[in-house]
Amino acid sequence: MWDNPRLLNAAAGALTALALLVFAFAAVQLVQRSPLFPLRELQLRGELAHTTGAEVEQAVRGRIEGNFFAVDLAQPRAALEQLPWVRRVQVRRVWPDRLEVTLEEHVALARWSDTGLVNVQGERFAGKSDVALPLLAGPAGSEGEVARRFLRFAQLLAPLGAPLEALILSPRRAWQARLGGGLTIELGRDAPNDPVDGRLERFVAVHPQTLARMQRKHEYVDLRYPNGFALRVPELKGG
Repeated sequence: MWDNPRLLNAAAGALTALALLVFAFAAVQLVQRSPLFPLRELQLRGELAHTTGAEVEQAVRGRIEGNFFAVDLAQPRAALEQLPWVRRVQVRRVWPDRLEVTLEEHVALARWSDTGLVNVQGERFAGKSDVALPLLAGPAGSEGEVARRFLRFAQLLAPLGAPLEALILSPRRAWQARLGGGLTIELGRDAPNDPVDGRLERFVAVHPQTLARMQRKHEYVDLRYPNGFALRVPELKGG
């Protein structure tokens, strides 16, 4: 081996590469532990309506350790994602001594049963709101579907002039809607040849010539009929 120049050159190259790796590792460790690169500032970005600076400060307290190079960005990110109104968090280093935190808040679409809120993406979250919001409910895991159908049904029902205040999906996959004027609409389940959307469209189309001409207050409409609907009004209830 010692009289083989090719092997000697290869061995020398390998030892040099190993030495460089050791040196680089030591340099990285030195930089990460050095007090010369302290973090001095946390900059908060994003349009925040429900999350305060004090909540952010409390969430990240004790979660930012090390200097500019050594800080673990995952720790403050995970802590901030636990805040009830925070949907998404980005944390990045900004040279020479700053962390930039960008927060995206949930935009509430409706209340979900009695267990929190649903955002416009159909995601349930633990925020609380004093604003009057529609009510959505359904089996566990159906939040996204119910939110999408709520937006669709609200669009279809808009010509009636009363907002959609509640939409409920039963465990048997049957839909029920309630309008702002107190009218409950029983929609039933989707069928291959008779989807719920189509029933609503037919109901809205005939509404001006039917219910809209009646002077009585409407309380309940059942659309689970292929060629019509059933109507209940308070004045016609039995005593």
